[in-house]
Amino acid sequence: MVTLLIVLGILVVLALFAIVMYNGLVRRRNQVDNAWSQIDVQLKRRIDLIPNLVETVKAYAAHEKDTLDAVIKARNAAMSAAPTPGAQAAADTALTGALRQVFALSEAYPDLKANQNFLALQEELTATEGRVAYARQFYNDAVLGYNNKLQSFPAVMFAQMLNFEKREFFQADEAARQVPKVQF
Repeated sequence: MVTLLIVLGILVVLALFAIVMYNGLVRRRNQVDNAWSQIDVQLKRRIDLIPNLVETVKAYAAHEKDTLDAVIKARNAAMSAAPTPGAQAAADTALTGALRQVFALSEAYPDLKANQNFLALQEELTATEGRVAYARQFYNDAVLGYNNKLQSFPAVMFAQMLNFEKREFFQADEAARQVPKVQF
């Protein structure tokens, strides 16, 4: 009878351990998914602001068609990018570069630089960039915690059995780290 109680006690402890381990993995995975959705929200917010920016710039810099076309093309690529960190990061890099060129136009066109709509859109996009940066940081922190949990013993055994997969970080590519060259 005592042996049976000991065996049952061990089984209960093991079952509780497995439940706690599984729930911890699920909690971390859900945190990563939530963090990713926050990046997605901010990227979409920025994408939605771009048509207004392009229309405002068109009125002042009509002969800068190539720059405006690059922004539109980058926006369309960002809208159709696969919902993975790598694809979104690549699209984000292209869009950020195109937006930098538009903002550089304001230096060449004093009237544009003084336009209230342009200034408001520039401020809104700058604020959104800050939100995107924060969301990226939050996502990468969540991925770090999740991947650490997946690769730590004894969670690694459960993770493999239950098909929990490592997540990739949201990283800007090398082009995003370089200052854009703007020529007029």
